[in-house]
Amino acid sequence: MDSMTGAAWYAQLAKPFFAPPAWLFGPVWTALYLVIAVSFGFVLLQTLKRRLPFAVLLPFILNLLFNAAYTPLQFGLRNNWLASLDVLLVLATLVWAMRAIWQRARWVALANIPYLLWTGFATVLQLSITWMNR
Repeated sequence: MDSMTGAAWYAQLAKPFFAPPAWLFGPVWTALYLVIAVSFGFVLLQTLKRRLPFAVLLPFILNLLFNAAYTPLQFGLRNNWLASLDVLLVLATLVWAMRAIWQRARWVALANIPYLLWTGFATVLQLSITWMNR
């Protein structure tokens, strides 16, 4: 791997017309991480208190793991294909988590709608970048 940083590498990739400016990702993810932390914390606490089954917590755990894996895959390994697979897993586990919590704590699912919308957009963006740079 050359000495180019992950950010510099990403900057030189071909991107679709709808790609937002790089500065937007930080503020958006900061807000979304607050939603993720509150949601995960609530579900974890309720599971530890035995008010929710582990089956409800599982998709939240997997979502957190896949979300955390994205940056090392995309910017560390510089692997668009793995990052595309990962973002699909983030989206799938988020939908699963929202469905799992819906009947028990609807507010958690509703609070995650912005995360779902952004992840849907990020999925289309990542798949487009992967395709354009194949």
